[in-house]
Amino acid sequence: METRVAIVSIIVESNAVISEIQALLSEHSEYIIGRFGIPYKQKNVRIISVVLDAPVETINALADKIGKLEHVNTKTVLSNV
Repeated sequence: METRVAIVSIIVESNAVISEIQALLSEHSEYIIGRFGIPYKQKNVRIISVVLDAPVETINALADKIGKLEHVNTKTVLSNV
């Protein structure tokens, strides 16, 4: 199956959903190339970037599940390769 490289950017506005995000990312760990997270204390948010190499359907499903969590915003950028 063809895969694409993508970045899923996640902004988390509540600590209550962190464990749910961790669980979803763990379920897709075979596709994760790397991830980077930083707490931004001044705005009380956490910012996470996840780089994946996965089928488009898998990328979209993961981003959709994370984006449906309360107090979470996501954006996905897909490569052409």
